[in-house]
Amino acid sequence: NFSVGQLKLLASERSLGKSLEYKGKKKILVIDNDESVRVLLKVKLEKTFRFSVLTLEDGKDVIAKVHTFKPDIILLDLIMPTLGGLEVCDMLNDDPFGKSIPIIILSCLYKDTDRIKAFKVGVVDYIEKPVQINEVIAGIEKALKLNNS
Repeated sequence: NFSVGQLKLLASERSLGKSLEYKGKKKILVIDNDESVRVLLKVKLEKTFRFSVLTLEDGKDVIAKVHTFKPDIILLDLIMPTLGGLEVCDMLNDDPFGKSIPIIILSCLYKDTDRIKAFKVGVVDYIEKPVQINEVIAGIEKALKLNNS
């Protein structure tokens, strides 16, 4: 396992000249207040050479970011200090461009009621933390197929 510092270094090395290179790659927006989760997902997903990843610490700038970055998928935590994940979903659903982006929840909340609330606001998948990268990639692939059909 890597420390957050080591993961940041790997992420910065990998992003040199590559983070702006989106050709043929699917763009993933990760919104999570946990820095280790953001860095881990960025490193692991970009390591596949199939994804370009932008991370946000919270959802307050999500609308501006979806219009500039134009993600294919959003990976979203439910519990964050400023805005909760469900509030971020509502903001995206009220935006003409944002409502077309599939959202996958990554959360430590495991109750059926939490899942139901998330699915009611339109998320396409719900993955419990701690996440396994293969499960996240499978969820992304499934959401991309659903969105393209």
